[in-house]
Amino acid sequence: MTRRIGILGGTFDPIHSGHVDVGLSAQAALDLRRVFVVTANVPPHRPQPFASAYHRFAMAAIAVNGRDGWRSTDLELRVLTPSYTSETLKRFLERGYAATELFFVIGADAFLDIGSWRDYPSILDLANFAVVSRPGYPVDELSHRLPRLASRMVRPPGDSLAALDPMIFLIDAQTADVSSTAIRRRLAAGESIAGLVPAGVQQHIEQHGLYSAMPPGRRVSDPPQPPAAGGLHGQD
Repeated sequence: MTRRIGILGGTFDPIHSGHVDVGLSAQAALDLRRVFVVTANVPPHRPQPFASAYHRFAMAAIAVNGRDGWRSTDLELRVLTPSYTSETLKRFLERGYAATELFFVIGADAFLDIGSWRDYPSILDLANFAVVSRPGYPVDELSHRLPRLASRMVRPPGDSLAALDPMIFLIDAQTADVSSTAIRRRLAAGESIAGLVPAGVQQHIEQHGLYSAMPPGRRVSDPPQPPAAGGLHGQD
């Protein structure tokens, strides 16, 4: 039985259909036995997300419910350190997985910033990266936009899955054109988010009145946190 494990990290403020599509596409293309959805912590020196860690984790848990092989984990929420991707991957390696068994799942838009991540380029040796196309960010363009990494980029499936060293797997897929920022704006404006998030997540948001009113000093257009420079989980 395969030990290939997917790791989908993000602030999930809130988790949405685009996140789910990215995870499902990677799972299907790479035959992942498990997909761990890791809700990121946010360090004290950075702006906090709009929703609490409790609600962000709860929404992630709701989103994975009933999905074969998917698990929501509070791995990053149980520690008071920044949610750097490199540290997350090291924790999985400490559990006995080989780097070639781990697949960090990420959208092509977020992967374009990999050069600014903490521990780059050595982070690429800690796990495979499963990069999934996003609206406006086709994976076909990555080798041209990141030429230094082109030699590590491959298409699944094939012999590349048996490579001795971690690779960058490019997965072309249709994923929902939605972002957490757009969802928060719609909710603050009193607009529907039906179809933009899993039904259970929409119900949780509505039951708890999340994002319907901005905290004092925060505007709808304000970003929830800085870009994910340094490798902080931040897939929007």
